[in-house]
Amino acid sequence: MKQSKNEAVFQDEVLTRFELFKSLFLTLPFQRVKDTGTLLPFFAKQCEKGVDQHLTPDEIIKSFFDQHEEFSSEEQRIDLLFRFVQYIERQVVLFDAIEDSSFQMVGRGDDENVLGALIKNAEGNGDMRRKIVSKLKDFSVRLVLTAHPTQFYPGPVLGIINDLIDAIKTNDIHSIHLLLQQLGKTPFINKNKPTPVDEAASLAWFLENVFYKVASEIQSFIDDELDVDTEEVKQLIELGFWPGGDRDGNPNVSVESTKKVAALLRTILFRCYYRDFRIVRRRITFRGVEEYMENLQTLFYENSFNPVEHPEDETDNIITNLKAIKNVLEEYHNGLFVEIVDDLLRKVMTFGCFFTTLDIRQDSRILRDATDYLIQQNQEATGVPLNYLELNEADKQKALKFKELDLSVGDDADPLTKDTSGVIKLLKEIQRSGSERAAQRFIISNCQQASDILGLRQLFLWSGWKKDALTIDFVPLFETVDDLTRAADVMKTLYSNKEYKAHLKRRGNKQTIMLGYSDSTKDGGYLMANWSIYRAKIELTAISREYDVDLVFFDGRGGPPARGGGKTQRFYASMGKEIANDHIQLTIQGQTISSQYGSLDTARFNIEQLLHAGIISDLKQRVGDTLTKHQQEIIDKLAELSHHKFMDLRTNKLFLPYLETMSPLKALSSINISSRPVKRNSGRELRLEDLRAISFVTSWSQLKQNIPGFYGVGTALQWAEKNNLWKDVQQLYVSSGFFQTLIDNCMMSMTKSNFDITAYMKEDKVYGEFWKNLHAEYQITKEYLLKLSGTSKLMENYPVDRESILAREGIVLPLLVIQHYAIRALNSDKLDEAQREDYSKLIARTIFGVINAGRNVA
Repeated sequence: MKQSKNEAVFQDEVLTRFELFKSLFLTLPFQRVKDTGTLLPFFAKQCEKGVDQHLTPDEIIKSFFDQHEEFSSEEQRIDLLFRFVQYIERQVVLFDAIEDSSFQMVGRGDDENVLGALIKNAEGNGDMRRKIVSKLKDFSVRLVLTAHPTQFYPGPVLGIINDLIDAIKTNDIHSIHLLLQQLGKTPFINKNKPTPVDEAASLAWFLENVFYKVASEIQSFIDDELDVDTEEVKQLIELGFWPGGDRDGNPNVSVESTKKVAALLRTILFRCYYRDFRIVRRRITFRGVEEYMENLQTLFYENSFNPVEHPEDETDNIITNLKAIKNVLEEYHNGLFVEIVDDLLRKVMTFGCFFTTLDIRQDSRILRDATDYLIQQNQEATGVPLNYLELNEADKQKALKFKELDLSVGDDADPLTKDTSGVIKLLKEIQRSGSERAAQRFIISNCQQASDILGLRQLFLWSGWKKDALTIDFVPLFETVDDLTRAADVMKTLYSNKEYKAHLKRRGNKQTIMLGYSDSTKDGGYLMANWSIYRAKIELTAISREYDVDLVFFDGRGGPPARGGGKTQRFYASMGKEIANDHIQLTIQGQTISSQYGSLDTARFNIEQLLHAGIISDLKQRVGDTLTKHQQEIIDKLAELSHHKFMDLRTNKLFLPYLETMSPLKALSSINISSRPVKRNSGRELRLEDLRAISFVTSWSQLKQNIPGFYGVGTALQWAEKNNLWKDVQQLYVSSGFFQTLIDNCMMSMTKSNFDITAYMKEDKVYGEFWKNLHAEYQITKEYLLKLSGTSKLMENYPVDRESILAREGIVLPLLVIQHYAIRALNSDKLDEAQREDYSKLIARTIFGVINAGRNVA
């Protein structure tokens, strides 16, 4: 097949340059690095050959050391394998930097500069321009950064990557060489488990170095191109933040850590402002601005370097002074340097004194326990029956009186009850220092009934909040297939509730609902998870429109395809008329943050993609994106069959043992990657419902089997062909953006799979048949996806993305062989304690490298 233009550019600008710059590692002044770099190509070739021959990891590694007898002892061999891992980790960083530096040159085909093209096309079309401006007046994209542990670059490494990007763009070999030396000396892993505050500080790097600049630039571009006032369009790009606020299943998040993170975000923002203000002050040295300049100097400096315990929201004060400076420049100084004042003014209007909204999240079961505690301690004051938790749903709703009280939690309370009470009170303080936008949302995980939301509202009213000043949005999170099925009924009950209806009216009749992809994929498999969420969106939109509620969907989907990610913008662009799409909100998690938003170029591209998707789904909606009843019935059946296939796998008695024994799942709990435990109820034996979705997906991706991203799809498509529905499915793929993206993301997940690496498992006495079952579904799914898409290889329609994935998979192949070698050694029970520790560390290190290289690993 003829190579496309973009493929050829990718080959020249990325793959060829990677091979050239990779040789620089050999010139680094570290002897051990040089030795490692010389041997690694031979080891990589041995791994590649051995995997093709379906050899065991033991056989592959033994054959390598048989050829290099200088590594005769176990200790020498383990040491070399560690050095291979460290070397490959740094090769991954180099590849990241080269790929990102070439981002604009390589291009992304039809996705390239779509927002700019749309706005340019509206220049001569007054009607189109009016529609776009009207849409933008009440539209926003909110990116919510989460601390899910799927990317492990520490801040210093991220800084090196960005500096490398700049040096590679200009072919500055001297700087590249120095940066690679720095990289060689910079540690990649934390010695200690990070705290929630550590995680917040790590993610704040992206806020300070990427989003602060890009959000303002995009806003400025739209304002200028459409000739609209910033205040007219309001805030197009919003940011959300979970580290320090997300306490669901994370006992390490406390009131104190939430308070520290809120203060950290405010301080970092003011330091960004102060840096910009110094430029303003250096350029604007004219008369008439002295008073305003002094005011701003004091405001920015004191809040940056001498923050007080209880700061106030200074947004209006800053804006007033900046506007005063702008007026003086325009009236007396010919508008000289007014553009740098406008730039800072736009940033202050975008970020205020909060930078990003700090979301609070907790499980509904914890919130119920907190409600029950206050009832038991204050039954007479609350007027709620002592057996409240035992009541049926209707009686629970009647029992809540919504009294305004200020109840305290005693020392006898459970720690999580104390935390719930404390954070509800803390939210008032955070809002005082940064407006309600600093922290306005409380997300209820595992939300199953209307009383979960009503009960949380009651907790606020028992904690000193007043009904007419309750500036909090209560956000139910529906994740499991069953919860998604009930979601519309839950919301109908809420919309009908007199008290909640009054609360919504005070909040502008706007309701945010979060839909989670991670646990739904683990719960029902890829096809059922995606379809359940899509169907729930249709039902929730209908109910919300019936009650005249402005519905905002917040999607927990910004990771790999197996967790709802992939070509995310294509999902949003394909929402039919039956789905509310006035706002786009999604979580950005793990390596997706660095891969899609780690540099100015990639962040600008991906944010503009989402903005374009939101506009185009409203203005130029394709007929096929609103599914017909027949099409919905077809997908219903496909999802049902896929679900049955996935549940057969899940209920197999070998399912969890296979994951625990053959993947690095156990190692995930022992490495310092996150403040959050790998599973809920960590003190008891592993159960699937306790296993976090992130650990579930990561384990399958380390096996290079990616079951959550495809399993059951092939079986469902095969049924469609056998039952004379194949033409209907083909038509769905052509006409429905939702279905096409669903299938294309499935292909992406499968492209990142490689069953050859674990082919040796088919001979395993315990798990051989289980592995064959997984592989058979992979084969049948691949066959039908290629048939459906009319292509000869997976991701043929996305050649650049495909080449990037395959290159990365090639880089980490030796890591995977080492990882499986170490897992098998640990499973053998032939190691002493010291050896077990060495092999455990080896597994941990390979996990880091494989995930960092994966960029949406599954």
